[in-house]
Amino acid sequence: MEKIKLELYTDYLICNNGFTTATGLSAMMEGDISHDQMTRFLASKAFTSKDLWSQVKATVRQIEQEDGCLIFDDTIQEKAWTDENEIMCWHFDHCKGRSVKGINLLNALYYSGEVSIPVAFEVVCKPYQFSDVKTRKVKRASEFTKNELMREMIATSVANAIKFRYVLTDSWFA
Repeated sequence: MEKIKLELYTDYLICNNGFTTATGLSAMMEGDISHDQMTRFLASKAFTSKDLWSQVKATVRQIEQEDGCLIFDDTIQEKAWTDENEIMCWHFDHCKGRSVKGINLLNALYYSGEVSIPVAFEVVCKPYQFSDVKTRKVKRASEFTKNELMREMIATSVANAIKFRYVLTDSWFA
């Protein structure tokens, strides 16, 4: 049943162009799954890259080729009005040229034969607080750089025996 809920929620996120909520999913399913059931399911555990891999492994095995690519990029889901914590905090947005408050995700896509599929992700966590000497503002720092997270994701992809020849990243990962 848990796998069905995960697939249902994933399909809902993919097909919905606007605001997504557990209540919206329940309404779309005409009450077959209540919003409380979906909320409890999503809150039941912290989903990880390992969970993603278990969902996509069979598809990757169908499409993989020796000249496949791993493509890394990060994204920030901006949440300006949400309370700050070690995940929901300030991150530098390269597109905007300034820091924004939100959730920063590092993503790995596998590209092969005109198909892209996500194979790994990491949520950038900043558990360490410090005071900036110049501004005297409290800031946060991560235990690992995004470059270190990316290298760990590459090592995991190798351990998962994903066939690839190239790794593509933004230049700032270098």
